[in-house]
Amino acid sequence: MTAPDRTGLLARLVDSSRFNGAIAGVIVANAAVLGLETYPAFASEQAEVLSRFNAAFYVVFLIELILRLVSYGRKPGDFFRSGWNVFDFIIIVAVLIPGIREQAQLLRLLRLARVVRLVRFLPDARLLVLTIVKSVPSLFSMVVLIVLLLFVYGMVGWSLFGAALPDTWGTIGRSMLTLFILLTLENFPTYLNEAEPVSPLAVPFFLSYILVAAFLVFNLLIGIVIGSMEKARAQFAEDDMADLAASSVVSSAEASPKPISHDGDVAARIAAIREALDELETEVKRTTP
Repeated sequence: MTAPDRTGLLARLVDSSRFNGAIAGVIVANAAVLGLETYPAFASEQAEVLSRFNAAFYVVFLIELILRLVSYGRKPGDFFRSGWNVFDFIIIVAVLIPGIREQAQLLRLLRLARVVRLVRFLPDARLLVLTIVKSVPSLFSMVVLIVLLLFVYGMVGWSLFGAALPDTWGTIGRSMLTLFILLTLENFPTYLNEAEPVSPLAVPFFLSYILVAAFLVFNLLIGIVIGSMEKARAQFAEDDMADLAASSVVSSAEASPKPISHDGDVAARIAAIREALDELETEVKRTTP
């Protein structure tokens, strides 16, 4: 979903790279303070200083939230169309709720959640998050396939080695757990050496499982992630082009505030559109990897 069309000085301020860089720096400083609080000796000696830092960070985040909300002008509801805005609103405003304010552990988790906001200011990190979100439906199908594979091979392993090796193959649950560990090829020689004296089918069983599960399934998983990343990149490119087009049109309109005559209205609009398209094409070529 593309961001709502916003113009004005405040909108340009909160969307500027300098403003976002400053907020990202505050988030990093907040993370550093959280890390220092894990050292008992330092935390007890500098408890008042750390508390002041935390209060200052919260004030900065609260002011940032208010500025972003006000930048939507007469349509503050559009602020909540962005998932990141909703996330910021929850973790910042939740501290003001009386029931939560007295819970020290919950407050610490909310402060920790502010560190996650750093992803908002990192385009590559946002791309990875979007990739994960887009791969969830396909990953669910992969999970079902892996569970089915573990069950089938688990039943075969139980029938072959269950009586002799009850600790690893005695039940379907233990068999599936052993096979799940084998997905990472962990202790593969140990399991194979234990099973070889039990059944002559041990080598074909383990080799076929490794080929199907460890190689084929994981390659399919990598393919799903790559495909989802391509979709995420395409969505990012579309959003960037839409933002560039909107900004180009706005800048063209601001650059030529003089009224035009009725006779030259069509020609002037065509010229403005061409200029905006030229600027958009230049920006796309510049930002496209």
